[in-house]
Amino acid sequence: MLILNFGLVYIFWGSTYLAIDIAVEHIPPALMCATRFTIAGILMLGYCVVRGETIRYSAKKLLQLAIIGNLLLMGGNLTLSYAEQYIPSGLAALLVACIPLWFVVLDSLMLGHHRISGRAMIGLALGFAGTLVLLWPQLSATGVIGRRQLGWSLALIVGALSWAFGSVLSKKWQSGPPTFAATAWQVFFAGMGNSIFALLNHDYTRAVWTPRGIGAVVYLIIGGSLIGYTAYIYILSRAPAAKVSTYAYVNPVVAVFLGWLVLHEKIDAFILAGSAIVIASVIVVTSASVTKKPKSLQMSEATAD
Repeated sequence: MLILNFGLVYIFWGSTYLAIDIAVEHIPPALMCATRFTIAGILMLGYCVVRGETIRYSAKKLLQLAIIGNLLLMGGNLTLSYAEQYIPSGLAALLVACIPLWFVVLDSLMLGHHRISGRAMIGLALGFAGTLVLLWPQLSATGVIGRRQLGWSLALIVGALSWAFGSVLSKKWQSGPPTFAATAWQVFFAGMGNSIFALLNHDYTRAVWTPRGIGAVVYLIIGGSLIGYTAYIYILSRAPAAKVSTYAYVNPVVAVFLGWLVLHEKIDAFILAGSAIVIASVIVVTSASVTKKPKSLQMSEATAD
């Protein structure tokens, strides 16, 4: 079951980049995300009720889940959806692969239970170098299209930071193992956040609901949210964090391949070299040993806070 769920995360989360690219062809990104996450959140909460799992939380806990859900699925996924209107899905997936690098830094700064090891620092430097290689065609471009692609590529990196920040907050506020009900609320609140943004942006008057777009949204609801998140929760509670994080460097490979196969996206030398460096950096960081801070230092930092 563990191997099966790893496979589900690899395949379904890796293929969501292609589905998002197709969905936003005629459906505004915020409306697409609002539809996807609201429906998925309601279905997930309904599933919890049918199973007899409680979905009742305190107001404070619901607020925390709303913050985490919107950092992950609005700050992260909405930015991705906008970016894929201008950059290839494979490149988008490779830029998102820097999430574990942000996670290591924020985890050390916000939780403070460990130091970043020398090996992890090397991995972070590699990741920065790989990102520069990926962005080099946009950095050296002089036209409007190149500058626009560069702008959204940089925005995507900020979106990855939002995802990492939400992940660390989730870890900081978590009092026990992750539950399906808590994840369902995060997805639902993200749907509400995206709905408000879509309403303010007048997305509902600009959407064209083609069969191709609707099919992509249905796939994102079922494959990306229901199956992908369920499988992720399963492995998160049963496998070491270093193994769980392997999705971050498997998914881009799946995304690049599907973008090339289905959308005929170009794979040039910069994509090949940059992807190799970024994926290698993520492997180095996620496999690096964790150096715990002395308890006395942790206590003094906590007191200072």
